[in-house]
Amino acid sequence: MRAVHVTEPGGPEVLTVVELPDLIPGAGEVLVEVAATAVNKADTLQRKGFYPPPPGASDVIGLECSGRIAELGEGVTGWAVGDEVCALLAGGGYASQVVVPAGQLMPVPEGLDLVHAAALPEVAATVWSNVFMTAGLEAGESFLVHGGSGGIGTFAIQLATAWGAKVFTTAGTEAKLAACADLGADVTINYREEDYLEVVRAATDGRGVDVILDNMGAKYLDTNVSALANDGRLVIIGMQGGVKAELNISKLLANRGSVIATSLRARPLEQKAEICAELVEHVWPLVADGQVQPVIHEVMSLEEVARAHELVDSSAHIGKVVLTVA
Repeated sequence: MRAVHVTEPGGPEVLTVVELPDLIPGAGEVLVEVAATAVNKADTLQRKGFYPPPPGASDVIGLECSGRIAELGEGVTGWAVGDEVCALLAGGGYASQVVVPAGQLMPVPEGLDLVHAAALPEVAATVWSNVFMTAGLEAGESFLVHGGSGGIGTFAIQLATAWGAKVFTTAGTEAKLAACADLGADVTINYREEDYLEVVRAATDGRGVDVILDNMGAKYLDTNVSALANDGRLVIIGMQGGVKAELNISKLLANRGSVIATSLRARPLEQKAEICAELVEHVWPLVADGQVQPVIHEVMSLEEVARAHELVDSSAHIGKVVLTVA
């Protein structure tokens, strides 16, 4: 099989396509012939040597893919060779073959092609598991997502809007803010020019927001806590702004706030299977009827993986960058 190899930790130039032995699915696993995969920020961190795969996962980069089932492992039911699927992965997506635990396979949503389906599993699972399963966002509540023009942000804006929430988002350029507004964001904030806490308070009559999805970590912690409404929930899923910060407990006590830190990649298989099942039940119908769609900035071939990583490193993209494999 063809797969992307990291010659050594470093910049995009360390990525190269090589030939590796074909894969064989084990019990409870499925072999997928990959049609496409997508580039996530986590992939760039793994390339740099900062985000190793969990024990037992493939060393090949790639947290999601789409394709067709090539072989079923022992004990797998409910799927057939040739089925078109997309999958949430712990690794291995940047390849022409990948082995997937059966619980992390999902049908391609109705009306979606395999290229667009490749951009769906990681962002959908991240947003649904954190914003809805963990933070419990409800219709009529308010929601703030940082980095609204990225893969996670573009999906979170659409899903929260479809759910009936009032959506706030931050981004760094007017073009990105306009894209967020087009996706349904009610309040867009240029974090380079505006104080997002002031904007949130002004737009909510000082109340704050009910749920915040944050990828910055330490840099935004205190301000995020200040932006929470009573009984608000802050979910931290990244550390782009650092790993250590001071937490003012008195602010949390005053508004009965919650701070939750989660990750997706290293979760047990049972939890990932539960998330994938909920996606198919609750989110896939919204994708099928067009209320929520993966946003793709550019499609490249697997051989262009270095250029794809350069683009994601630059943060110049809006939505996802997809790599076609087949």
